[in-house]
Amino acid sequence: MPSNQYFSKMNSRITIAVYKPLEGKETALLDLVLTHHQRLSDEKLVTQRLPIICQAKDKTILEIFEWQSEEAIHAAHSNPAVLAMWKEFGEVCTYLPVAEVYESKNMFSDFSPVN
Repeated sequence: MPSNQYFSKMNSRITIAVYKPLEGKETALLDLVLTHHQRLSDEKLVTQRLPIICQAKDKTILEIFEWQSEEAIHAAHSNPAVLAMWKEFGEVCTYLPVAEVYESKNMFSDFSPVN
């Protein structure tokens, strides 16, 4: 097991993003989520750790991915390519806190794998 010293040196941030598709936009959302990490990677904002993408029973999609750093998260908010992508997301979904996903209420939450 890595030492605490190892963890204190890590600057990256793990995020769980939750996307609830708008009615009739399930396929468009899934297509967009499948390109999300690569598009952030093109902007040098995320690590090369592959994201985990899964789906709840109600078709809500969860994506677990790793930002390069907290600074990268802040930089995303003024990056034109990211802002354009987030606009695309806004056309096909709403964002939710993970606590609003029904499965998150279980001791061990399980979802269907997407990737």
